[in-house]
Amino acid sequence: MTEELPELRASDADRERVSEVLREALAEGRLDMEEFEERLDATYKARTYGELAPITRDLPVGQVAAPKVDMLKRPEPDGSWASRIVGGEGSSTWAVAVMSGFQRKGRWTVPRRFNCFAFWGGGELDLREANFADGEVEINCVAIMGGVQVIVPPGVEVVVRGIGIMGGFDHREQGVPGEPGAPRVVVTGFAFWGGVGVERKVTRAERQRLREERRQQRLDRREAVRELRESVRDDVHDAHRRMIGGHHDRMRDRRRRGED
Repeated sequence: MTEELPELRASDADRERVSEVLREALAEGRLDMEEFEERLDATYKARTYGELAPITRDLPVGQVAAPKVDMLKRPEPDGSWASRIVGGEGSSTWAVAVMSGFQRKGRWTVPRRFNCFAFWGGGELDLREANFADGEVEINCVAIMGGVQVIVPPGVEVVVRGIGIMGGFDHREQGVPGEPGAPRVVVTGFAFWGGVGVERKVTRAERQRLREERRQQRLDRREAVRELRESVRDDVHDAHRRMIGGHHDRMRDRRRRGED
């Protein structure tokens, strides 16, 4: 297996990640000291990923252990729009709800065209944590006496081109400019006695982060006001002490002049 791995040069950071795995294995009793020293020595002598691979192959990666080195050096998702436009075919391309419901949410890949059908039922397509197969994806919705809700994250451009007969498509989010590099979501289809809604929402984690950020800002403001009040109070006390001290000095001067 090792000879099939790309013979790319390992970095110091790669060797450190492997050495961290070895340290955790030693602490957990998976390696004795002699094995640990042998593997650690081999780690710092390794020049390529192929030489690093066997060192931790038989060691499980626990919650506290560093991940094993990725021999293919795949880019890790960083949350940017560029990292979320991944190509490919999409993890799900269609959904049907007949007197029932469907849902797509979480970490899934939206294909270039997603088709869904709701008849006396409903569906939800949540794109807030999704990846995208292309920079522009189409959500084609057919809702007959049913409904489909499309939830997009902030920053995504939305275009609505659906047709409604005794039903409708939600156009409220259309016209909001997208962020640079963000995907474009085109909502098309047909609604008869039904509807297709489009809603822009942040994720629960982001909402919690914003809530914590606002809470921290309130605490910071309160602390700043408290420090300001204490500073003003100290200045007033200092001025009062100086005034009293000056008064005492004048009284002493008068007494001296009287004695003289």
